[in-house]
Amino acid sequence: MSSYYICSFKYINLQTLVYLLTSQNNILKKMRKVLILCTGNSCRSQMAEGLLSSFAADTKVYSAGTKPEKVNPFAIKAMEQIGIDISENDSNHVDEYVDFDFDYVFTVCDNAKEICPVYNRAKQVIHRSFMDPADAKGTDSEQLAVYVEVRDQLSEYFKDFAMKNIL
Repeated sequence: MSSYYICSFKYINLQTLVYLLTSQNNILKKMRKVLILCTGNSCRSQMAEGLLSSFAADTKVYSAGTKPEKVNPFAIKAMEQIGIDISENDSNHVDEYVDFDFDYVFTVCDNAKEICPVYNRAKQVIHRSFMDPADAKGTDSEQLAVYVEVRDQLSEYFKDFAMKNIL
């Protein structure tokens, strides 16, 4: 006779419980880790973190900057338009992640590529520069349009990356 345990208000047998726990363990061990770097960790890397997290749920995505600043309100608005909330994200410094093991480390601006620390424990370091939307001038509407353009470029790039390398 099997033993049964209450789990989420349903009865499951011990064998099923062990299988579920083991499967979850394997998923966690296989979870990929990605770091996305830029200068301020306020726009491009924050948007890229939100996008890649939405494309690859089994991937832990981090972002950081060489000179971290507060997350840019226009970046938050551009991401809200597509249903991704980055308003609670924090800006982090690149040095916080030097001792982490990453599958991929991306630099999304030339400045970060030049001055970021070496990530010897990263399996692969990839550089792809994107325009800095923080340089946008004009009305709020015109500035937001630049953020949306950069968001869409990041989205296309990281969706393609996820399809080829993660999913």
